[in-house]
Amino acid sequence: MPYVAPVKDMLFVMNELAGLSEVVTYPQYVEAGADLDLAPAILEEAAKFTQDVVAPLNWPGDQHPSVLRDGQVYTSPGFKEAFSQFASAGWQGVVHPSKFGGQGLPKLISTACFEMVNSANMSFALCPMLTDGAIEALLTAASPDIQERYVPKMISGEWTGTMNLTEPQAGSDLSMVRTRAAPQDDGTYKILGTKIYITYGDHDMAKNIVHLVLARLPDAPEGIKGISLFVAPKFMVSADGSLGKKNDIECVSLEHKLGIKASPTAVLQFGDHGGAVAYLVGEENRGLEYMFVMMNAARFSVGMQGVAVAERAYQKAVQYAKDRVQSRDLSGSPAPVAIIHQPDVKRMLMTMRGYTESARALAYYAAAAFDAQHAAPDEVVRKQNQAIYEFLVPIVKGYSTEMSIDVASLGIQVHGGMGFIEETGAAQHYRDARILTIYEGTTAIQANDLVGRKTVRDGGATAKIFCDKIMQTEKALAESDSADALAVLKQLTMARHAFEDSVTYIVSHAKTEIKEVYAGSFAYLRLCGLLFGAWQMARALLSAQALRAGDPPFFDAKIATARFFAENLLPQTQALAISILEGGQSTNALAPEQF
Repeated sequence: MPYVAPVKDMLFVMNELAGLSEVVTYPQYVEAGADLDLAPAILEEAAKFTQDVVAPLNWPGDQHPSVLRDGQVYTSPGFKEAFSQFASAGWQGVVHPSKFGGQGLPKLISTACFEMVNSANMSFALCPMLTDGAIEALLTAASPDIQERYVPKMISGEWTGTMNLTEPQAGSDLSMVRTRAAPQDDGTYKILGTKIYITYGDHDMAKNIVHLVLARLPDAPEGIKGISLFVAPKFMVSADGSLGKKNDIECVSLEHKLGIKASPTAVLQFGDHGGAVAYLVGEENRGLEYMFVMMNAARFSVGMQGVAVAERAYQKAVQYAKDRVQSRDLSGSPAPVAIIHQPDVKRMLMTMRGYTESARALAYYAAAAFDAQHAAPDEVVRKQNQAIYEFLVPIVKGYSTEMSIDVASLGIQVHGGMGFIEETGAAQHYRDARILTIYEGTTAIQANDLVGRKTVRDGGATAKIFCDKIMQTEKALAESDSADALAVLKQLTMARHAFEDSVTYIVSHAKTEIKEVYAGSFAYLRLCGLLFGAWQMARALLSAQALRAGDPPFFDAKIATARFFAENLLPQTQALAISILEGGQSTNALAPEQF
């Protein structure tokens, strides 16, 4: 089943739910040439490239992963050529500043493009994803000299970027980082240490790789306060931008993974021959702060990977369900029919569709908030959208990735026994999706962040903003007075009440019953994802009702999917609220030795 980019749905979400018409009026985007006519043109071009060039490499890449040979990593057949086309077409620079060669377009537009390349081939997309994050970190904290030396080549796609955090003894707890940075007389540093799980830590698709590395200076304090950030290129870069000798960085092995096999996950050794030459980014001992810029960008992007792989799994399942003829229709038929006529198959497909569309809508809404945070002329608007975006990032990352595993698993189930056979391709989406809840911060890390930093810290103020917005949608549903709108209204209101009860409990008990509160953090994250996704689906229903005459099949499907989500998936919020409010004590009941 070839990948077909859902451009129509993307544009509907961008225009009707994410407010593209307002985003393109922000002065910096006007200056970049963004307008409502540009988005369809860009998305159509992205669709052609991802469908024709990137998607055909997905299955072959899974079967023929990257390999390490004589100290050099060689990517899967076709990847190098495809990345060259990706770079020359300017896709790496869509969202980055024109000052450094980018197009400076809104994140909302780039998010749709990014979804497509991930649906087409997630292993391939990881390279530009990490490069985007590295660019963001350098633009945030690096000196003008470092920015001018590295960023333009990264935006052009001539060079790529990585983030080097994890070490054998330091996973999510970065206070355990032990890689050292020794100051040199010429102002450079020598990096010595081992980093693991480095995505595209070595490859043959670009002329140079710009490693961003967390390390400790000799006199650095212990813990996270003593971590600094450095740039260490694979090949040294002279003042005029030309490449010199290879740096003291070696790829010593590649991990053998469950999924995303074509993406080289490297173990990098810095300094086996005296030390890798590196340059300090920003100030000493503020490395984690700077790297978090990259991590936050990556967390949103991984959430979009969840949406992307769910979309691909859904498309594959729909096609199989239409083609597979088996059993007669329950209401009677002269001969066997395609399984898509069976109610339980429709249940699975509608579940896949509802999860995917709701998560896409929520992520695009978050992307528009990011654009408003950085580009809206009004400071009050910027601050409110900053709070909205920061609240949504752990939800987009945690909820969308957990959802993608459920969707990919349902995709296998739709295929029946054939889904368990690798050659059908359904299993690859499940295997690829499985990493998404782990890297760039596990679901637990996202859930804890949502509880602590995003809900407790401001006493539930940002959560209240969402409640107010949802109630506005409830009012519009009530005024619509259609059977579909009223059905959605009933479930949305109950889910909002479950959310409000959960927020009240979390804020009021976080200090006195901290372990009980955090025992419900995963349930809280999932509740938020379901509620906010349903809210976007409700808004989609209202828009679809207003626009229906223009494309009845498309908009009728929107209305039906919104109602299905509300009646079949959103009621989970009631059970999740019980877990949050009442389940903390039993979760913590057993002592470690009782397990």
